Amino acid sequence: MTRVRSATLVHEGGDRFVATTGSTRTIVYGDDFAIGELSPVETVTVSLAACSAMDVVGILVKKRQQVSHYAIRVEAIQRDEYPQILTRADVVHEVEGPVVEEAAVRRAIELSATKYCPVNAMLSAGATEVHHGYIVRNTGPEPFEAEGEVVVTGPYRRPDIVA
Repeated sequence: MTRVRSATLVHEGGDRFVATTGSTRTIVYGDDFAIGELSPVETVTVSLAACSAMDVVGILVKKRQQVSHYAIRVEAIQRDEYPQILTRADVVHEVEGPVVEEAAVRRAIELSATKYCPVNAMLSAGATEVHHGYIVRNTGPEPFEAEGEVVVTGPYRRPDIVA
């Protein structure tokens, strides 16, 4: 099945633009941080986080992991030269809960990074190197903490051969 994604962007003066998606959601882009305008490149990093997080949480639920806290941090390096692309992104999943297995978290991240997340696939097919890592805190009867890197995707690797 092919999906069509659409958006209309309207210039409202200065550096302010309002986008309306095909599903009628709106995003305001611009340089005025005080009123919540967003940077287009920052929204790419947010989209990477959201895309991967949705995959990982769904997979962890299927693996019967009991997650009490989940957060994902993305730190990306944007070069100064034009075009000011992202050259590297570090994606760190923080997973905590009473029944959380390191192997389950690693596998969920791997599946998101190499199979399911289209935002990661698009970035990795271009000039961006994406590092996928984790911090796991099991708060159950046998608590532990673990961290590590799962996989690096990109740069210039086609989405169908990222794995």
